[in-house]
Amino acid sequence: MAKISDVAKLAKVSSATVSRVFNHHPNVHLDVRKRVFAAAREIDYRPRPSLKQKNVVVITPYAPVYPVQSCVDMILMALVQEMSRRGFRLEILPENNRDRLDGIQFCAAIAIGAEPSTFADWSDRYAMPLVIMDRDGPTDSPDVYYVQSDNAQGMRLAIEHLHARGCQKVGCIIHGDPGTGNADLRHDGIVEALSDCKLPVDESLIHFSGHGTDKYVELIGKLLKQEVDALFCPGGNAGVVSFYAFSLYNRQVPKDISLIASEQTLYSQYSVPPLTTITPDYSAMAIAAADVIEAQAKGDNIPAKTIIPYLLISRESVRKLH
Repeated sequence: MAKISDVAKLAKVSSATVSRVFNHHPNVHLDVRKRVFAAAREIDYRPRPSLKQKNVVVITPYAPVYPVQSCVDMILMALVQEMSRRGFRLEILPENNRDRLDGIQFCAAIAIGAEPSTFADWSDRYAMPLVIMDRDGPTDSPDVYYVQSDNAQGMRLAIEHLHARGCQKVGCIIHGDPGTGNADLRHDGIVEALSDCKLPVDESLIHFSGHGTDKYVELIGKLLKQEVDALFCPGGNAGVVSFYAFSLYNRQVPKDISLIASEQTLYSQYSVPPLTTITPDYSAMAIAAADVIEAQAKGDNIPAKTIIPYLLISRESVRKLH
């Protein structure tokens, strides 16, 4: 069984330096870290995990980007409550300043809404767990974990709710562009759910909004021309924009058309009528992230990915069966 002295000999550093590297002591040169990690991998040495510090770094987008920021804020709020309850200390670090990680001590990191490619070199730089939230990615790193919402289940939840209420032709506008964020997962989930419900499945009924909200009014107009009786808009703040668009086209919700969008805590329940929404289970996501960090420290076997079901909040923007 490999020992810390074996790593030190192979990396040509002292055992004390190896210990500092694996305890993420600041002021250890990056080249030394990489050499120690490479030596440890070569002889299959893994340090004994520790939560002695209890300091967790939360990596957030470097600037507020609305409406994505709403999701970031909700995840962050849930993390603050759950991690504090377990005795962790949180330090918030903008993504564009993550090189500062080389100068601070921490036991784990959590990245919210970050693209996995941003952290492709994580295991070459740190011997600490990284939990990426609200994104999917490769599982080839022993230190990177994912906690994400079940997008396929969330899309099905909304489509089946509309179908159960008698909607027969559902138009969909997915926030974002193909190949970014969770847009493709949502697209595939919508197509599968529509097909299983035996509702019309046509790409002319499913659109991507692109960045921002500029395209929503135009896309909703196109869908109304196809006589859709329901609109589903996952992601972004499409609920408010859709209400505005329907007023321009002289349509009433839910009398003329049913509407489901993503939950925006500050206004979904206050719209007229109150908006039916799907939402990630932020509390469950925070619990899962904390569980991953604690389990990794105990040396327990844990899955690289944890998938959390969406919730549906039924309000008044979907028509009721007569």
